[in-house]
Amino acid sequence: QNMEKEQLTLESNLQSVDQAESIVVRAAQQAGVTEDDAQQIGMAVREVMVNAVVHGNRYNKNKRVHLDIDPSPSSLTVTIGDEGAGFDFNSLPDPLSPENLLRQHGRGLLLVRAFMDNFEVQPRPGGGTEVRIVKNLAQ
Repeated sequence: QNMEKEQLTLESNLQSVDQAESIVVRAAQQAGVTEDDAQQIGMAVREVMVNAVVHGNRYNKNKRVHLDIDPSPSSLTVTIGDEGAGFDFNSLPDPLSPENLLRQHGRGLLLVRAFMDNFEVQPRPGGGTEVRIVKNLAQ
């Protein structure tokens, strides 16, 4: 199968979250992952997109979310970048400590870590934050 790299620029709203999720789920299905894995990748993308729209760009109409889907025979890499102020990833509260277990914010990222094989957050070139998530594909 011939898998294309896709690059999209999305608005900072929740419709973009749905859009990104369905595009990536479709890409995952084309890459041959199981239905369960495709749904999990979709959920991970959803979490990262919500973070980008809500916490990164803060729904700012002038800021965009950048979605890159890069399939290879061995993995599916999704990069989501926002144009926000950026945040220090090391300063996020530990989602597993008892006082944070009931707080939503860090939990989503925990899901992403559980579902994906690789999860990296770095400053985005040009400002903002970039999150890269990778799912390894069964060979």
